[in-house]
Amino acid sequence: MSRDDIEDLVHRYSDAVVHRDAQQWASTWAPDGVWDLGGDRLIEGREAIVGQWRESMARYPVVVQTVLNGTVELDDDAGRGSGRWYVQEMARRIDGEAVVMAAHYDDTYVRVDGGWRFASRRLSIHYRGPADLSGAFPARAGDSGAFPAIAGD
Repeated sequence: MSRDDIEDLVHRYSDAVVHRDAQQWASTWAPDGVWDLGGDRLIEGREAIVGQWRESMARYPVVVQTVLNGTVELDDDAGRGSGRWYVQEMARRIDGEAVVMAAHYDDTYVRVDGGWRFASRRLSIHYRGPADLSGAFPARAGDSGAFPAIAGD
């Protein structure tokens, strides 16, 4: 198994979002997976995760989720791994409002029945709001509102 297998998993997840394919989306999760959407929204178990996904998707008649860049570390012998993937969404809510989201997922992976699945995904939102980016960007701990320092400065 390789990074390509994880890239395929991440891309199948996003493809299922775009095509609203609950069966394909569910197939990316381990049976005991954990989906952490932040703010005390922790969903455990594939069945509950898919239920939450269906509820969320019902609020958005159109969603295009794209995968940007990512990192992967695998322990193939143990059948476990971790990674971080950046995603962007363009969506239209049922009230007609267009929104965008820029975020990343911190993932853990587990091999199930010979294939990789998400053991967990934790969503960290960098921006969610109007497409013109006029909305507020979430503050990070210790953020004074000034541009953050660049690592290594």
